[in-house]
Amino acid sequence: MASLWRQYGRGVLGLLILFLVVHDIFGTHGFLAMSRTRAEIDAVKAHLAKLNTENDELAEHVHDLKTDPRSIEKLAREGSLLGKPGEVIIRISQDQWPDQGQPKKP
Repeated sequence: MASLWRQYGRGVLGLLILFLVVHDIFGTHGFLAMSRTRAEIDAVKAHLAKLNTENDELAEHVHDLKTDPRSIEKLAREGSLLGKPGEVIIRISQDQWPDQGQPKKP
């Protein structure tokens, strides 16, 4: 047994160390898997920050609609085409709008 260990011990130990290194890099919980997981966590955090910003904007909009009469009037005028008594609402379809980017020809 001692002669086998002397003859093959270093090789077996080297293969064991190589296996452990490969497992630490490519394994289920290895370096590559952890870096992928960190990247996913960063992406989720960025998406969460974007959603929190959007949520704050919507909460501010709701607060404005509850407290600011001008916001309510703007929403009513634009969305429902409502006007004050005596006003006439003229609706122009978007395909009839003049092109803003092109200069007018004389």
